[in-house]
Formats: sequence, C-alpha cells, structure tokens
Amino acid sequence: MRTKICGITSYEDAMTAIGAGANALGFVFYEKSPRYISLSNAKSIIDRLPPFVEKVALFVNESASTINSVCKESGATLAQLHFDITPELLNALNVPYIKVTRAKSKKDILEFCDEYRLVDAYCDTYGGAGKHINLEWFNGVDCSKIILAGGLNSSNAASLKKYGFYGLDVSSGVEISYGKKDPQKVKDFIKNAQ
Repeated sequence: MRTKICGITSYEDAMTAIGAGANALGFVFYEKSPRYISLSNAKSIIDRLPPFVEKVALFVNESASTINSVCKESGATLAQLHFDITPELLNALNVPYIKVTRAKSKKDILEFCDEYRLVDAYCDTYGGAGKHINLEWFNGVDCSKIILAGGLNSSNAASLKKYGFYGLDVSSGVEISYGKKDPQKVKDFIKNAQ
C-alpha cells in the first residue's frame, strides 16, 4: 500500500519519511491545527525535497483562489479538501485535488466511489484526532480507490492489507508530539503498510 505521512513541519521529518519509503507528505494549511505550517516554511521544505514525492496541501474551508495560490507558491502538487465542496469551487481549481469523506456511517464511505478519495473517521475537529473508523464498514467494498486515515499506527497498518486500500494516511500515529515525527514509528508504519 502507498503511504502518506501528514502533518510535516520540518525538513528532517520530511526526509525521514521519504527515506523510509513514504509516497507522499502532507502539509497542513489550516491555522487551527496544531500541525499548521506557514506558506514560507512549507516552501522552504518542499524546495529541498527530491523528485517523485507527492506534496499534499491540506485545506479546510478555503476559497479556490487561496488553494490555487498556496499550492503554486509552496510547490505543493495536490490539494486535499477537508470540507464540503461545491462544483463551482472544483471548476475554479487549477491544481489536482483529492476529496475527503469524514465518515459517520457505512454509507458515507461510498461517497465519491468512482474516484480516488480519502476516508477519515468523523470527529468535530478537522484531522489529527487519531479516531478509528469502523473497519467492518469496508467488508465487501471495493477499497482500491480509498486512502484510509484515522487512528492508524505501526501496530495496525499490516492488518489493513486485506481490504486492498489504495493507501494509508497517518499523522498522530507516528508522532512524538504535535507536528514532530518519531523516526522509528515512521519507519515501522511504512514497513508494515508495505
């Protein structure tokens, strides 16, 4: 499975994740998040990264113009949209994007089922709560276009292979503290997921 290490706030953590085999890094442009990173800090990290790594910019309740400009200025290659989005917003984006479903029930995981999407457990806050999603919801579901998030860590990553998820997205499960990654947890998570 592909892996994304989210909530990157330092170049060292970014390179640890890449060295361990991460396919993507996540940068949180949501100011209320404890993993928030400024545009200038994200750019300084992204500018030094090696090629062939997806740089994902996470947004909550932002306009298309803000998403477009932040992605362009920071060097992010994909926008992750953690809010209810309109067709008008999508039409105004000039960057690739991925939608996020914050699932409260089994029917929610089928939202956007014809496209690649990220499925996270619902919680009142946006992202990073480490809340587990009910895995029984995925029984009998085609998970080949789903990136799973929420409550993931090195202990449960290997057990998810049977569902056939496209990828796994982790943040709090590989941290020492908010925004600071534990190198060993990152390595163990990626190894177990792959």
